[in-house]
Amino acid sequence: MLTRLLSNDFPRSRVLAAILVLLLLALAVTPFAVPGIKALDVAAKILVFIVLVASFDLLLGYTGIVSFAHTMFFGIGAYGVAIASTRMGPGWGAIALGTLAALALSFVLALAIGLFSLRVRAIFFSMITLAFAAAFQTLASQLSEFTGGEDGLTFRMPDVLSPAFQLTQRIDGRIVCYYLLFVLCVLLLLALLRIVNSPFGRVLQAIRENEFRAEAIGYRVVVYRTVSSILSALFATLAGAMLAIWLRYNGPDTTLSFEVMLDVLLIVVIGGMGTIYGAAIGAGLFVAAQSYLQDLLRLASGAVSGLPWLAALLSPDRWLLWLGLLFVLSVYHFPTGVVGRLRAMQSARLLAAQRAKTT
Repeated sequence: MLTRLLSNDFPRSRVLAAILVLLLLALAVTPFAVPGIKALDVAAKILVFIVLVASFDLLLGYTGIVSFAHTMFFGIGAYGVAIASTRMGPGWGAIALGTLAALALSFVLALAIGLFSLRVRAIFFSMITLAFAAAFQTLASQLSEFTGGEDGLTFRMPDVLSPAFQLTQRIDGRIVCYYLLFVLCVLLLLALLRIVNSPFGRVLQAIRENEFRAEAIGYRVVVYRTVSSILSALFATLAGAMLAIWLRYNGPDTTLSFEVMLDVLLIVVIGGMGTIYGAAIGAGLFVAAQSYLQDLLRLASGAVSGLPWLAALLSPDRWLLWLGLLFVLSVYHFPTGVVGRLRAMQSARLLAAQRAKTT
């Protein structure tokens, strides 16, 4: 059963398997184990970014395509739910219609970008996707009648997902909404695992390694790349819909900003490209560091208040400096990402054990 769920793609490292299980359990029990709204918000953001980063890794890690338009599809999903909920009022019908409309628009745009752009060289494709993303962000900011402009849209969700809803004394609508995201994240991650471990996914990896050889043995590279772009866009759209459901708000800076795209790139590198598990590990590490690093620095600065120079260096205002330093160290010590490093260590241990048996 587990083999079929994971599409025969096991962590291949005991340490990695333990980390993944701990992450799954931590996300599953956060609403009850960790008090406070901030912990729930951080956990929900991790769930959303796991899906978003995994969908981008399908494009970058498995197909070898560098696209800067990924946040455009992320924003389309969020705006689909936001606009539908604003126009139709709170209800499951509005969520379903907004998500379906967003998926349809993402499909058309991803198909257009793929057919017209994937034939050009990689750097030119990246520039084209960057232009698309910038144009869409500008459009979302200017069409204030539909998108709310720079202020964005605030809307309501169905009563069962609203904080005022009380299922039991300890379970309110916000916790119900969190577990909805949790289930969606697990299902979408399993679906992505199935895609990358299917014959289609193997062809994508062959194209990534050598597109000329893949073309020579009969695979239509442009078709496979276009399908990969479409699938990646659709999963990113669903991630955007998840974020909108959780925040009950969406604006240009929330989903369409280039900072979000940079975060996605960093998470892919930290977790490990070409590994869906890397998206989960990277998202957990990055979002937690981004959310709690200021608090940790505040504690550290207070603990060394007797040393003014050290307290100033550990000031919470310098959290971006320390976040950048942590990223540099992670890339230096884990050049293939956390997942790649752990798998390499496991392979080295197995090889050493086999050599010891033969001697």
